[in-house]
Amino acid sequence: MGVHNPGRNELLRLEEKTLDAQFLTTIQQGLNCSPFESQAVLEVVKEVYFPFLAQDQTSPLLPGKITLVGVCADEPAGKPIAKCAKRTVCLLLHRGAEDDRLLQQKGPDRFRQARIPDLCQEALSQGALLTREDLAYRIFFAGPRTISRDLAAIRKQDPQLPVPLRSTVQDIGPVLTHRVQIVRLALEGKTMTEICRATRHSPGSVANYLSTFTRVAQLAERQMQASQIAFLLGRGRTLIDRYLELVAQCQQEENFKYHLDQITKLGRRALPEAAPDEKKRATKEGRK
Repeated sequence: MGVHNPGRNELLRLEEKTLDAQFLTTIQQGLNCSPFESQAVLEVVKEVYFPFLAQDQTSPLLPGKITLVGVCADEPAGKPIAKCAKRTVCLLLHRGAEDDRLLQQKGPDRFRQARIPDLCQEALSQGALLTREDLAYRIFFAGPRTISRDLAAIRKQDPQLPVPLRSTVQDIGPVLTHRVQIVRLALEGKTMTEICRATRHSPGSVANYLSTFTRVAQLAERQMQASQIAFLLGRGRTLIDRYLELVAQCQQEENFKYHLDQITKLGRRALPEAAPDEKKRATKEGRK
């Protein structure tokens, strides 16, 4: 039989008079949830909403910045948006006097075309990918056709400038994926700094793309088919095919072959063998 502790009982009663306790009681009674389930819901609410509910007049966003929700960059093509993981990103839309002059002298079309590549890259560096609809309805308040014309103008002005939209990164659209461009630069012997400067990508993004290419090259050495590699890595078949084309090209060009060997050696040190889960998934895919 436990020892009666009035002080502890008083603290327990006080803990039941908090906002968290009120929320848990409401969830349990209203939705017939278990205490464990209601606690999990509370943690998700805190994670998603509290960063914004905590903001007040003393801690506003910096001028020119906006926040919006985008699809996580790792979500593969073909997956319904409703089932994709989302991420909240903070983007710098208006840079001050520089953009004011651009708007006055060149008009809104040139302003959008100047900002779209940077906004897409900024979202990608935070782990999300924008779509044409995001640019149209959440950022510039224009129509999707207007954004499509802007993207066409950007590609015409600089065909090598990558614009990391979800359609291009995940190979949903017809534009040459910027991932292949980045890997090609690495195979040419460009340094990380040179690649980041040329493509306007962060070092983390570049390292991630090279890591995926390394895994493709390693799995290709094990005589795996393109469909198996795409299944294992959770990437689109089109991207895997392009990476395999680069691997094949490396066998024809000594410079590419040398840098491919260097990249794969680094990858082998981190991942000498395929993970057991990958082997199981490869076997399962091969039986289909």
